[in-house]
Amino acid sequence: MTEAAIIDGKAFAADLRARIGREVAALKALSGVEGGGFTPGLAVVLVGEDPASEIYVRNKGRATAEAGMNGREFHMAVTASQEQVLAQVAALNADPAIDGILVQLPLPERIDAAAVLDAIDPAKDVDGFHILNVGRLSVGHDALVPCTPLGCIMMLKARLGDLAGLEAVIVGRSNIVGKPLAQLLLAENCTVTVAHSRTRDLPAVCRRADILIAAVGRPEMIRGDWIKPGVTVIDVGINRIEKPDGKTRLVGDVAFAEALSVAGAITPVPGGVGPMTIACLLHNTVTAACRRRGVARPVVD
Repeated sequence: MTEAAIIDGKAFAADLRARIGREVAALKALSGVEGGGFTPGLAVVLVGEDPASEIYVRNKGRATAEAGMNGREFHMAVTASQEQVLAQVAALNADPAIDGILVQLPLPERIDAAAVLDAIDPAKDVDGFHILNVGRLSVGHDALVPCTPLGCIMMLKARLGDLAGLEAVIVGRSNIVGKPLAQLLLAENCTVTVAHSRTRDLPAVCRRADILIAAVGRPEMIRGDWIKPGVTVIDVGINRIEKPDGKTRLVGDVAFAEALSVAGAITPVPGGVGPMTIACLLHNTVTAACRRRGVARPVVD
């Protein structure tokens, strides 16, 4: 029995970041537009000292610089008030050098995250979380799309080509992954089922899928006998579990070893969807920069 092909998100993301770097170089060299060439700018706001968030912000800053963009980080104290965070967002909205704004989540519990995200200028909302971008996506208009779902779609199209007519099952209905991914798959003319904790006979629903996307946050919940032979599996889950020796390891929402002998292709954890998130953040920043200036996205090799 042959094993599934591994969808190498790390390599895919590296190629995407390299292409974005070439796009940025082309934008810097533009002529014939007001002000000539320009450099896309991304601002990241971090409130508090959450260790994981600090690592994410540092990685985003490194990737931004490697792509040739201007990156700015704003570290605010854990004691910062909601009014102070909103004031920082307002200042970035008004800054013409900033094309993308990302407020790192989670925020301290006393801060209303929804209010902060909805304060971001929708044209600079490179996380795709603003209610206007959510609404535009839902009705099929151009929108800035959440990074993880965008990365999933890119990898699926690279693997399968035309997705029209395929049956896609998404396990998980979060606003960050499940719901926007359903809209993106509908736009590709897939037949889409969004399954969740109340779905009856979930294994049978999963077995219908030509594309199975796991985004539920439960380690190895989806077993090998839940999937049909040849399915393409995108595992969005990132779960840390303890090993018998007391150390920990990362696993996805799919029982990888079991699925490997059944699926046609599968993303590993780590090294699958995860690396695509930052790459798609850079992609969205270039998109926002071009749209704000009325400039076509450069065509590069």
